[in-house]
Amino acid sequence: MTLALLHTSPVHVPVFDALRDAGHPGLVLRHLVHKELLDRAGAMGPEAVTGEIQALLSGAVAGGATAVLCTCSTIGGVAESVGVTLGVPVLRVDRPMAAAAARAERVTVIAALAATLPPTLALLAEEADGAGGRPAKVRTVLVEGAWERFEAGEREGYLDLVAAAADAVTDADVIVLAQASMADAVTRTATRIPVLSSPGPGLAAAAAAAGSAGRADLS
Repeated sequence: MTLALLHTSPVHVPVFDALRDAGHPGLVLRHLVHKELLDRAGAMGPEAVTGEIQALLSGAVAGGATAVLCTCSTIGGVAESVGVTLGVPVLRVDRPMAAAAARAERVTVIAALAATLPPTLALLAEEADGAGGRPAKVRTVLVEGAWERFEAGEREGYLDLVAAAADAVTDADVIVLAQASMADAVTRTATRIPVLSSPGPGLAAAAAAAGSAGRADLS
């Protein structure tokens, strides 16, 4: 089984390698890191990088990937949309997290990058609609100064700001960390409100998809 992962930051590579080692032995990960996709998506909108994403994912499939996981919430919807033509499952890392969050009545979404919020809110609405439930009451928090710290490589400061933002939430049933890079902030929070992150459940879903696709190819 080979899973290709499309990243927009190299910081995700060791995170997903560690998750694979802990829970998915035997899964081969192929990391594709393209920061410029997020830069252009933030400036011009996610749809502006559709062609580039399609070319990258097509190359990954040609190289033997049995599934693809996009770990960037900003461009995840675009990756899913182009995936229908590739013949293998293409997943966005935040969908399992959104499916869990959509069951709650009050959701607070925390993001460090403004461009992440529209696709995350659209995904939550889609998951709530698909589950047949009423739309959740969603509030968003953009963590001031966090993205600047992330881009400067100040990981500890970045995670501390995200954790502080989560701890400041008092009126939610669940807190969603919109970006995969935020995941480690969960261990730094003191809030009693459940805090959801995307890498663990996202990789689990992608690993299952890669395994199913691989078995189908052998049958």
